[in-house]
Amino acid sequence: MTDNAPVSYDQAFDDLSAVYLEDSWVLAVAAAASQIRFILDAVLTPDHPSYSVPSVNEQHCYCRGTLTIRSVDPIDFVPSGQPGTHDPSGEIDFGNIDTFRRVELAGVSVWQLAGDWGTASVRRPLVVLTLDA
Repeated sequence: MTDNAPVSYDQAFDDLSAVYLEDSWVLAVAAAASQIRFILDAVLTPDHPSYSVPSVNEQHCYCRGTLTIRSVDPIDFVPSGQPGTHDPSGEIDFGNIDTFRRVELAGVSVWQLAGDWGTASVRRPLVVLTLDA
């Protein structure tokens, strides 16, 4: 694969290899200069070791966890300013991580994330997903 070949987040980052972010619920976002952290109800695919068959009322196998993205470079985070919405269980959520893809900006390769919560651009990301017990 060449450096410019399209690559998806589940191919690029081991911790996301069996996770489907587009349907995972963002419950909180916290950003600092070189880190962004998402509290998620993460969708696990059948290939994930913690996967279990979804309950009767669920479309996916959800697992609460923290997605942390760090970089030695500053992270460009732009919050949307939109308030969260209450899901059927009464929790506040901020939508999903609708996109997480590599793009070229001004000749520099960055990973962009976007959703109802806002946008973030990260150079050379280190991605860690920690699932709650």
